[in-house]
Amino acid sequence: MITPEGFDEFVVSRSPRLLRVAYLLTRDWALAEDLLQTALARAWEAWARIDGDAEPYVRRIIVNTYASSWRRRWRGELPTADLPEPAGPADPHRGLDDRDQLWRALGRLPRRQRAVLVLRFFEDLAEAEIAEALGCSIGTVKSQASRAMAKLRLDETLAPEGMLR
Repeated sequence: MITPEGFDEFVVSRSPRLLRVAYLLTRDWALAEDLLQTALARAWEAWARIDGDAEPYVRRIIVNTYASSWRRRWRGELPTADLPEPAGPADPHRGLDDRDQLWRALGRLPRRQRAVLVLRFFEDLAEAEIAEALGCSIGTVKSQASRAMAKLRLDETLAPEGMLR
């Protein structure tokens, strides 16, 4: 099988960054690797049609594949009424606990809002780049980011520590 021109170089140079995007969306390295592999396979099929920089195109494939895979699969999570008690302030691992709480709060956001926050704050993309990646308007990106931040500010698990105040 013949590889399209430039595809190998693209995979070698851009995979680490794209894998990070996939990880930030899935919060699991194995799922992120699978997601990236699926996105690269789809990009390979369309490589001849991609005009210009392929990274935004592949990033959009990642986000769309991530969003559609959630609709098809049950994750096997079961809700529980008893939550573990948070660690005391003298805990040396408190920073890890705070990050875990933030990851969990991000996980409770709707997929589009989470994608906007990941692309904006973790990938440091501009609103126009996010809009292009998600196939929406800049206004939609702004409103989704605003709503997501408002939900995080109201999240009771984050409020006691004042993480987002």
